[in-house]
Amino acid sequence: HLMRGRAAATMRVRKARPQTTVEEIGEEWQRMFPSRKGVPITGVENDTVYAEIHITCPHRGTGNVEGCYRMMEYDRKMLEDIGGQFVVLRSQAEPGVEVCQVARRKADVPVDDLVPAHVRARRGDSEPSAMD
Repeated sequence: HLMRGRAAATMRVRKARPQTTVEEIGEEWQRMFPSRKGVPITGVENDTVYAEIHITCPHRGTGNVEGCYRMMEYDRKMLEDIGGQFVVLRSQAEPGVEVCQVARRKADVPVDDLVPAHVRARRGDSEPSAMD
């Protein structure tokens, strides 16, 4: 609840607006941050906008990918309100990872092919399949 509340406050302050295309959704999410350099968009493929999160995470290197998942409720809340979905593909909580890799899609586009980092870590997979 805390992370969703913080996201809602950020969105009020930054005047977030619902968007219609996946590119606009990615750009609107990026605009919610103090610096776009900290959350660069790295590519757009089909219905997916890929980005990285360079902002240092308190879970970095801890192996606590489940904690990362709970903390990223902030981003999921933002994406819900602007018309999208948010999936962490690679988490800074994973040992040796310094940059999160994330994906965004429109709310009505399936994300079944995107394997979230916390699910992948539970299975013991080392590489995110959606980035192959």
